[in-house]
Amino acid sequence: MRICVFCGSSTGRIPAYAQAAAGLGRLLAERGIGLVYGGATVGTMGVMADAALAAGGQVYGVIPGQLVDREIAHRSLTELYEVADMHQRKAKMAELADAFIALPGGAGTLEELFEVWTWAQLGLHNKPIGLLDVAGYFQLMTPLLDHMVAEGFLKPQYREALQIDADPELLLKRLAAVEPPPPKWSGAAASAGDKER
Repeated sequence: MRICVFCGSSTGRIPAYAQAAAGLGRLLAERGIGLVYGGATVGTMGVMADAALAAGGQVYGVIPGQLVDREIAHRSLTELYEVADMHQRKAKMAELADAFIALPGGAGTLEELFEVWTWAQLGLHNKPIGLLDVAGYFQLMTPLLDHMVAEGFLKPQYREALQIDADPELLLKRLAAVEPPPPKWSGAAASAGDKER
């Protein structure tokens, strides 16, 4: 079992973000769950990887060649994959992982999250996706998601596919129990959409 975690190349404004990253890294290691992440030593990425390694965990990093020096590639991982670009980075992380978790982060973190979420809607994978809501970070996003549903741009089953919890242990339980919705253009999803209207 491996979980891909999207997180920041910065540690953020408050200590809680780095503390949560370290806690998640340790928790995954203690559960025997491999960590897949962006392969850097900086930000909450580095904090999380170091905590997982210190707890005896398996850590797999994926980093584009052009970011090896800027993000300072982590050379002490279980395995570090150097890829050509950001597209290959995301594809490789998705290939290595059985589930995804997003921690607080910036535009890159959200872009990674929304891409794998879109892939799930299109049936390109059926892996669960969760958000660890540290210090209420993702609470500002939930009204937008609900608005997308209300305005008819997002079906409720795909909104509900994003598991959100402030407790990492409860989030792991929710991810283990989730049943991914059918792909957007499948017969079952289309029928559900008709019923919603």
